[in-house]
Amino acid sequence: MKLISGIWLALIALVHAAALDFPETLREVHAPADAKTVTADFEFSNKSGKPVTVAKVDTTCSCMAVKVKDGKLRYAPGESGLIRAEFDMGNFSGTVDKVVAVYLDGDPEDKPSLALTVRVHIPVLVSVEPKTLKWELGGEARPQVIMVEMNHTRPIRVTGVNTSSEAFALELKTTEEGKRYQVVVTPKDISSPGLGVFRIETDCDISKHRIQQAFGVIRKP
Repeated sequence: MKLISGIWLALIALVHAAALDFPETLREVHAPADAKTVTADFEFSNKSGKPVTVAKVDTTCSCMAVKVKDGKLRYAPGESGLIRAEFDMGNFSGTVDKVVAVYLDGDPEDKPSLALTVRVHIPVLVSVEPKTLKWELGGEARPQVIMVEMNHTRPIRVTGVNTSSEAFALELKTTEEGKRYQVVVTPKDISSPGLGVFRIETDCDISKHRIQQAFGVIRKP
């Protein structure tokens, strides 16, 4: 697996210059809230005048598996094929972009011929904003608020909040039962750097949306 830099992603955006022609290099998938995996198919054809071999396909994330249909790698002029990417939803939410690199025969290890993007739109059933609260080291230990809002067809209740660090105190407030909540976070001591992970537990009926996290940081300006 390789990390793909933004530089060559920009350079290979003009995919029609490559030997294989992809009508679409960006596939958008709108996933159900309870989906565990989603797939995206990229069709292509060899519009060049000579055979083309797909050396390999690679991804930027272990959360996505990718393969060429029927394992076929060599394409004569005029032949068509399909690359399928399967994305493991895990605990992702919101809009997620994942890249598939397509290496043709003779491509250098760091420069695949093509980049395909899978854009997955995943419902955010429990919205937590902001994700990170910040305090300046030695500054004012004022309370800050994390807003928790539910975006489900059924009510979702916050059942508990806790912190990984004793440097922070948490207070849960209900704005609208099953819909909106506030988590008030107050640092107890900001004379030294600190980091806290805040765990927000809910009764959401879809398990992967049930637990949310936010963070608190005490640091130098």
